Amino acid sequence: MKKNINSWTRGAGVLMPVFSLPGLYGCGTLGKQAYEFVDFLKSMGMKYWQVLPLSPTSYGDSPYQGFSAFAGNPYFIDLTILCEEGLLDKEELDEINFGTNPEYVDYGKLYENRYPVLREAFEKSDFAQTEEFAEFEKKNKYWLNDYAMFRAVKDYFGGKAWQEWDKDIKLRKPAAVRKYAQLLEKDIMFQKFMQFKFFEQWDRLKKYANEAGVKIIGDIPLYVSMDSSDAWAHKEIFELDEDVKPINIAGVPPDLFSADGQRWGNPIYRWDVMEKNNFKWWRERMKANAALYDVIRIDHFVGVVNYWSIPAKCKTAKKGKWIKGPGMLLTNAINESIGDSLVIAEDLGVITKPVRDLMNSNNYPGMKIIEFGCGGDSSNDYLPHNYKNPNCVVYPGTHDNETLAGFIENAPRWQIDWMKGYFGILKDEELHDQIIRKMYESIANTVIVQMQDILHLGNNARINTPSTCGNNWQWRMLPDAEKTVDTGYYLWMSRMFGRY
Repeated sequence: MKKNINSWTRGAGVLMPVFSLPGLYGCGTLGKQAYEFVDFLKSMGMKYWQVLPLSPTSYGDSPYQGFSAFAGNPYFIDLTILCEEGLLDKEELDEINFGTNPEYVDYGKLYENRYPVLREAFEKSDFAQTEEFAEFEKKNKYWLNDYAMFRAVKDYFGGKAWQEWDKDIKLRKPAAVRKYAQLLEKDIMFQKFMQFKFFEQWDRLKKYANEAGVKIIGDIPLYVSMDSSDAWAHKEIFELDEDVKPINIAGVPPDLFSADGQRWGNPIYRWDVMEKNNFKWWRERMKANAALYDVIRIDHFVGVVNYWSIPAKCKTAKKGKWIKGPGMLLTNAINESIGDSLVIAEDLGVITKPVRDLMNSNNYPGMKIIEFGCGGDSSNDYLPHNYKNPNCVVYPGTHDNETLAGFIENAPRWQIDWMKGYFGILKDEELHDQIIRKMYESIANTVIVQMQDILHLGNNARINTPSTCGNNWQWRMLPDAEKTVDTGYYLWMSRMFGRY
């Protein structure tokens, strides 16, 4: 399939999670500030807005461990729009504490206060009688009913993971499904209401972005969370035992950064079962994501070729083993399901020849991380002069890395001097902007810069530190912060280096 490379034109964009947008009521949403952000991107000559996964989050607040591979996060529903629709009272809304620090998301306050507010809007809405909702249900029938029941039953059992529910509904016995569908009918409709409003608002925003010449790059994890509607509703495609406990789980082996490796806990797919049903779940997943995004970044793409399988009983990732993945069988299914959307393969780390061959055969661009290249070795593949193929996406760093300002601040003197020599500047204070300029100058088709890097923010604005929990996924841009950006300079770079 050759369309993936031929559809890429030189361009640049910004990585900015939805929750990081400024605005009222505790976290970024799909409202006014999102539209203003699109306008901001357009003023800089940007062609892309990359977001993190939009799925509803569970414990730890990571968008990579969501309750569904299909559903949207209710936190992102804009409450001001609901006020304008007559479903909420703004004066009452302004009295609620959604968090007091505009620079960070308070997930505890969101969890405590957001759902009661959305429930109030649900009670006032006549959405269920509309043609729009009927069409929404029809379009999303593959996953919507399962997800809505999953969330309603989960609330009924006090938020417990589904493996801890009563056995009949845990195993989805038909009588139990009928019982809870009747018992929790209104709660199930509430879940559908939130999804209806999320997608209604998202579709409008995406249309606005596309009309402004901005494409949305979405991000999907290769694996799903164990505590997800997908694992509950499609147990047959995961490595689970008779008591629906995981047999093997996902992760990565020990390396220089982690002596024990990483034990993620996600259930492993039964690829043989998926192959027999023509990858039905993956096809539906990719079709749904292609409707959400113009470009889909597949996280941990290496797992498509070979994956690290860890016995669930093991406390670390040391005793895992490499197992061959579905490879081209899956990418064929993906390509056949995504229409005009494009794919980016997250290929960071040690990449084997079979992974590279699969990417090349599909023309999937990989990723280049400038921070990874600045170690003093001029042969490093992440340095711009070593890019041999324009079919790649270059970042200063991703959401898992230090901000560029934080990286420079923490670098030892020898590394600063080496980077100054490599990037061709004499003053320390010029290094940050020169790195971004060199990315624009490079042959890479696409440049993506974190919003924190455009704002020159330090590691207090870092999105995520892998293998830690409690202080991640919280950073928010302050209101009007974008007004400090020299948008004319970025527009000039876009034009000067053929990215406009």
